[in-house]
Amino acid sequence: MTAKARPAARHTSFPSPLAGEGGAKARGEGDISTHKATVEIFCDGACRGNPGPGGWGAVLRSKGHYKELSGFKERTTNNEMELTAAIESLSALKNPSRVTVTTDSEYVMKGMREWIHGWKKNGWKTSAKKPVKNQELWQALSAAAARHEVDWKWVRGHAGHPENERADALANEAMDRGLAGK
Repeated sequence: MTAKARPAARHTSFPSPLAGEGGAKARGEGDISTHKATVEIFCDGACRGNPGPGGWGAVLRSKGHYKELSGFKERTTNNEMELTAAIESLSALKNPSRVTVTTDSEYVMKGMREWIHGWKKNGWKTSAKKPVKNQELWQALSAAAARHEVDWKWVRGHAGHPENERADALANEAMDRGLAGK
């Protein structure tokens, strides 16, 4: 796998508007195909060594439905896995939605809330006129987020937040599977 290859996602799915099934009605809201669904995403990336083998995991929740995603990359960085978790999560949504992305990565949260606008304006250069690190991933995340109304939230990692802890476990399980060749 090259450094630019995106890891394959492992999905655990349940019937859900997350997968874009049409025709289901949410109580009091009419046909969900005419209204934006509200989706909560909790995502995390992990790496053993930096760089080293890495994994990402995500929990997606909407109207009582639940989906888990995860993936592995043989050689990567923690920041790449954090970005990939957000990209894959948003890309899994087939319809434009109102999304809250909760991450323990200040890099991802600040990047999307504060830095990305300047990077785009400056031709993907930092304020120090240097190329933005992980530019392709930031561009992919920007494109994935553009279809949705996204609110970016930060939570302290390893502090007992149940969904963040689950996303972290998924990322580590993906690394374990990948390293075991499964």
